[in-house]
Amino acid sequence: MLDQTLLRNLALAALAALGLYLLSYWLGRFDNLQLATIAYYFVAIAGLTVLTGLNGQISLGHGALMAIGAYATIKVGESAELPLAALLAIATIATALVGVVIGAGAARLRGPYLAGATLALAVGLPALANRFPDFLGGENGLSTAPPVPPSSLGVGFALERWQAWIACAAALITFVVLANLVRSRYGRAFRAVRDDEVAAALAGLNVARVQVLAFVVSAACAGLAGGLLVVVTSLAAPGAFTLELSIALLTAAVLGGLGSLAGAVWGAAIVVLLPTWAEDIGRELSLSTSVEANLPLLVYGVVLIGVMLAAPRGIQGALSWAGGLIGRRVRGHTEPRSRGASAPGEEIT
Repeated sequence: MLDQTLLRNLALAALAALGLYLLSYWLGRFDNLQLATIAYYFVAIAGLTVLTGLNGQISLGHGALMAIGAYATIKVGESAELPLAALLAIATIATALVGVVIGAGAARLRGPYLAGATLALAVGLPALANRFPDFLGGENGLSTAPPVPPSSLGVGFALERWQAWIACAAALITFVVLANLVRSRYGRAFRAVRDDEVAAALAGLNVARVQVLAFVVSAACAGLAGGLLVVVTSLAAPGAFTLELSIALLTAAVLGGLGSLAGAVWGAAIVVLLPTWAEDIGRELSLSTSVEANLPLLVYGVVLIGVMLAAPRGIQGALSWAGGLIGRRVRGHTEPRSRGASAPGEEIT
């Protein structure tokens, strides 16, 4: 079963890779940057989907975990000449190790207490940059050179397209890994602990260990997303990892549909594209500067409330429901004929 799942997920990833490859040539430079941004947001939101949607733990600190991955990418790159893939892998592992420590403490907390603990992480961890300005760059953060496209791609190959390729490749790898994880025995353990911790413990599961594992997986995704942010922006600064980022990641997971990796795509697209669209609307309507500055937040709030009222299971949940409804209606029209029933206007002799 797992082999079939792996083959299916690899096929989906291959089709998505082909589509993204063609799309990157059709898009301009700015749009390719947005595509790369959606990709690394997807990685972070997908990790939250596993943690919150699959395991039931609420984290408001994933922006801080992204900061760990971003700073690790730059600091390791400064001290060693390593390929970009190795830097991203180190950032992912480093953040996962931090996730072990945080997850071990979080396993003792429940509900609002867990959210409060991770909230403190989101507020406190980025402030360390100001505490150690010589090492972490202070308020201005750390910068690095953007990744150079290989010479085999040609002299005029756009940097933004190369950044989009890197981010999308990492996002597709994340999708394949997580999609197989949620179908494995670990995914079943995550769901069992989420649904009923007592029953899971009676079934022989180590509840604390399962929760720590879920947090580590989610932290690793956040670390990879932070490294990809550096690939796209060439910068790691405290201002990029505020509490607002952590809240945006969680609300995006809810908007897209908790527990759904496809929902993480919708959530990432909304977080990235909605502010741009709102700014365009503000300019078209010739709004004042103060109103235009707050319009993206207002539109995001309206969309969040509207989706939660119309589709409590998120965008992907609504699409799945609509697809199931259409499928049932199609089967309802075809199944009677397969049993020998007559269609309207026909008579069985």
